[in-house]
Amino acid sequence: MFPPPPDDGLKRQGRILLVEDDDRLAPLVVRHLADSGFQVDWAADAAAADAHLRAHPVDLAVLDIMLPGEDGLSLCRRIRRDHDIGIIMVTARGQEADRIRGLDLGADDYLPKPYSLWELEARAKAVLRRCVRAGPMAAPPAIQHAGPFRIDAGSRAASLHGQALDLTRTEFDLLARLAGEPGRVFSRDMLLECVRGGETDAFDRAVDTHISNLRRKIGDDPKTPTFIRTVWGVGYRFHLS
Repeated sequence: MFPPPPDDGLKRQGRILLVEDDDRLAPLVVRHLADSGFQVDWAADAAAADAHLRAHPVDLAVLDIMLPGEDGLSLCRRIRRDHDIGIIMVTARGQEADRIRGLDLGADDYLPKPYSLWELEARAKAVLRRCVRAGPMAAPPAIQHAGPFRIDAGSRAASLHGQALDLTRTEFDLLARLAGEPGRVFSRDMLLECVRGGETDAFDRAVDTHISNLRRKIGDDPKTPTFIRTVWGVGYRFHLS
């Protein structure tokens, strides 16, 4: 694991943990991101990543799926459960199933290998910007009621019929956005703001995947949904009877 780079007067943009077992690629990524103003640490496997997360604050984890021992998907699941940070999954090109699985586990974005260091930098900035806006300090605490839903922006907690919902950051953001304006149709492009801040290339499937996960958690039958309804060819709207 690399120590944090020295304070060279740059305005730090965020603290990133790179989890990558390729010892030729990792130093290049660390140096590029550090030169761009990030504080970067490197862990070569899941155990080292866990140890770092327990000991140091982190804003964003960049996880390679293919790791020695425990894979990046299992690590992603644990990070999303235990830490409120952004996650970018890195997959081998063509592994669509792994990308969708990573999003299902709560990743905020994905990047196929081989990737451009500048694209990784842009995606990291986008995820971190969204995380800052979504964090509890981004807006005064407010409690929103939408039918049987109670959505607390201050604590980032939501419940349905009084039962707490176990939502990822992205699922919470989507629910709050849709429920905040019942009846309004939101296009996928509009909802991408919740998924990764509306930056870099659009990825409609990411929105659909997160909506599917959210529907499952609120008991919405995708064939006849009660709350989140599909507007074919456009996007989604939140329905209250």
